[in-house]
Amino acid sequence: MDTPLSYETRQANLQQLADESVDLLVIGGGITGAGIARDAAMRGISTALVDKADFGSGTSSISSRLVHGGLRYLEHRHWRLVFEASQERRVLLRIAPHLVWPRSFIFPIHDGCRVNRWTLLAGLWLYDLLAAFRNVRRHQMLGKRGILRAEPLIRERGLKGGARYYDAQCDDARLTLANVRDAHRHGAIVANYAQVERLELADGAVRGAHVVDLVTGEEISIRAKVVVNATGPWTDEVAGIPASTPTLHPTKGAHLLVPRSKIGNNEAVTMISPIDDRVLFAVPWGNLTYLGTTETEMEASPDETRATAEDVVYLLRTANAFFPEARLTPGDVQATWAGLRPLLPLGDPDNPGATSREHRILEDSRGLLSIVGGKLTTFRRMAAQVTDRVANRLRSVDGRPLPPRARTDRHPLPGGETQELDILIAAAEDEGLSKAAAEHYVRTHGSETPAVIRLAQTKPRLATPVIATHPATWAQLLHAMRREMALTLGDLLVRRTHLFYEAPDHALAVVEDVADLAAQEMGWDEDRRRAELAAYHELARRNNAFRDELEDQDLS
Repeated sequence: MDTPLSYETRQANLQQLADESVDLLVIGGGITGAGIARDAAMRGISTALVDKADFGSGTSSISSRLVHGGLRYLEHRHWRLVFEASQERRVLLRIAPHLVWPRSFIFPIHDGCRVNRWTLLAGLWLYDLLAAFRNVRRHQMLGKRGILRAEPLIRERGLKGGARYYDAQCDDARLTLANVRDAHRHGAIVANYAQVERLELADGAVRGAHVVDLVTGEEISIRAKVVVNATGPWTDEVAGIPASTPTLHPTKGAHLLVPRSKIGNNEAVTMISPIDDRVLFAVPWGNLTYLGTTETEMEASPDETRATAEDVVYLLRTANAFFPEARLTPGDVQATWAGLRPLLPLGDPDNPGATSREHRILEDSRGLLSIVGGKLTTFRRMAAQVTDRVANRLRSVDGRPLPPRARTDRHPLPGGETQELDILIAAAEDEGLSKAAAEHYVRTHGSETPAVIRLAQTKPRLATPVIATHPATWAQLLHAMRREMALTLGDLLVRRTHLFYEAPDHALAVVEDVADLAAQEMGWDEDRRRAELAAYHELARRNNAFRDELEDQDLS
């Protein structure tokens, strides 16, 4: 389907859903729901995908941004999960090279660490074995001097050596969006800010949902033969499962961003926290480094999840233990993010880190299918299994033949049509972009970069950066509204460009100008413009709420 995924497309899509029935309704536009919609649409199943907020705005855009085999899962003997994740990492590197890229990790071992060098060596050989020795590259054991050559600012006292191993990093929000766009390209009808108020039944079976358009307030009924609940932490709420008998065991994962110059890490660093022996990471992200992730019990609503002062202090203490010259303080924190993992209630109830990352497909007495558990890396495999169930259900409903499985492992995601990113970067530089801007465009848009450059060339202002210290341009914001269904300031600045995290003070210095552009493009009236600005300022306030709690924390 060549129709642009724009704010205008969304209104037409909702009208289509009000007028027509579909085979499959997927509730939840995170990475799992987007993957299901893509897989189903590629099999020729008429599919609708809705989310009560923006695509990927829940757990799928507040992850550790890693596509990894799960080295730490070996501790809990989750062999199959590591094997599957290693295969999926290979697939994603191939079908979305602009959004998923190799990342090397340094794993230092110090005196007193619960993992010694021999245990690490055995674990890394097993890690490469479960990847069928087709990892990005094979691991290397390093002595003390080798670790310090790689990361000179790692704490030298007590350092015994360690290793370098390989995984992959991703832009989680844009990877989710790419799946939504590909689902749309194959015929799926998609809409964000479309909230399911209740499931609709016919003869005791779920046959659709009552949906409210949160932009206009209009209500529609979506009729579907099969409904899949792929809402992650909101699964029980959507399914109507009582809080007394939960399906999930959610845990909170918090991250924070600090200037990379403070830590000085050249590669990603795997850290075992001296506080509680949990595995954490310090991962480069441009000129920033993000630290994460925590894993704590969480009983609040997923909508209320945020990084607290306790989370921030824990992460800073761990980083300072490994990089003593950094002397990180809360004042160094540029941004935070936190979300709930929709995990299965398995493992040790007193150890959230032991909770299973595997997934299950559940079916209730009304025929509602729910996908629970899992992890970002294995979303495509999860989606295929759910779509298999959907296809079998449709055959039982109307006798249609089973469609062949979709080759989602071979078909590139939008922007992933070429692996030659260096050629794209050079071509962008030839169009007058700086090296930094060209790399940013290609890492964001991949093979679609020329189209964004052409848009930037239509007006002088569009080619200029939104903020002088960041390569994102005004053309990218316009492109996001016209081609990526961005509807709000949060969509534009948090998930499409990441300026909320990467620019000083959450880009508040330019948010009024961004609101003016959005109002002009999408026809906002003054009330809508003010509401958008208020909502964005509230996002910034919540992101910094931990600072007001610090007086109760021991920072020594």
